[in-house]
Amino acid sequence: MFGRLLRNLTKRPLGRIFFTTSNVFDTGGKSNFSAYRSAYGCPGRLNAKVLILNQNYEPMSVVNVKKAITLLFLGKAELIEAQNGQLVRAVSVAMPFPSIVRLSVFVKVPYKKIILSRKNILRRDGHRCQYCGRADLPLTVDHVIPVSRGGEDSWENLVCACVRCNNKKGDRTPDEAMMSLRRKPMRPNHVTFIRHVVGSLDERWKPYLFLN
Repeated sequence: MFGRLLRNLTKRPLGRIFFTTSNVFDTGGKSNFSAYRSAYGCPGRLNAKVLILNQNYEPMSVVNVKKAITLLFLGKAELIEAQNGQLVRAVSVAMPFPSIVRLSVFVKVPYKKIILSRKNILRRDGHRCQYCGRADLPLTVDHVIPVSRGGEDSWENLVCACVRCNNKKGDRTPDEAMMSLRRKPMRPNHVTFIRHVVGSLDERWKPYLFLN
């Protein structure tokens, strides 16, 4: 849904904006943008991640630098945070390499419920066992309160667990098995998944993703 809204935002009434396969930002011949790391002189990453904020500073999604530059160029967004020492450069213009941009107008995004599934449980928990903390073992989903004890299929009762811990816990509660959870399972929101999908977070993003 957000992808469709973003595509509408990046539509330009006159002219055409496109990116060539050589990582050049072409604006119909008027300017020729290419990203580079000014401190080192080596090619930049136009596919690097940029956090998109709504006009009210609510985090909405993550796009690549190409899309963010398009929004900035069209005046559909403003730069909030930039990557240190990196520029997007043209013959006569240079702009900071974006890390966070904010939309110039408020976009109402329809509420989309996150489906309870094995895949989303693992994503919420960062593909890490919630008992031993390991991420290098085969993973499954465990009922914190076993089904035989009245446990439900819910966000609050399902956690990612490695096969070894799941077998060790068996048909017991964490207290009975003396296996404490690393954190309390909760229903995720889209911000939760932004954090997990991106992986290594830019420190500048943390205040906007409620991590400070």
